[in-house]
Amino acid sequence: MELSNINFLAVAVAAIASFALGAIWYSPLLFSKAWQNSLDLTEEHMKTGNMAVIFGSSFILMLLMNLGLAVILQGHAGADMTALSGALYGFLIGVFFIGTSIGINLLYQRKSITLWAIDTGYQVLFLTIAGAILGAWR
Repeated sequence: MELSNINFLAVAVAAIASFALGAIWYSPLLFSKAWQNSLDLTEEHMKTGNMAVIFGSSFILMLLMNLGLAVILQGHAGADMTALSGALYGFLIGVFFIGTSIGINLLYQRKSITLWAIDTGYQVLFLTIAGAILGAWR
C-alpha cells in the first residue's frame, strides 16, 4: 500500500464535506426529530455530553474513513479514477458494507427501520460525495 499517492488535502476536504452533510442531515431541517424519536432521545438528553469531544471524535473518524476510501480508490482504479467512478465506489461501499453493518446492529438492538434509513442514508450519501471528491481530485 503506497500512501505517497494519496491526496491528503482531498481526504481532509472530503471529511469536511462529510461532517457538513451530517450537520444538515441530523438538523431540524431534515431528520433530527425522527432520529431522536427512533432512539427515544429527549431534548434534555441531547443537551448533555461533551459536544467538543463528540464532534471532534466524529471528525477524526470521518478523516479515517475518507483515508480508507482514498486507499481503496487508489488500489482499484489508480490513474483511471474519475469523480463518477469515485462516487460509484463510495456508493457501493456505503450500501454493501456500511448499510448492511448498521442494519445488522439495529436488528439486534431492536431499533426501527426508520433509524436504519436515516443513518444508512447519511453514510451512503457522504461516502458517495467523498468518493466523488477523492476521485476527481487526484
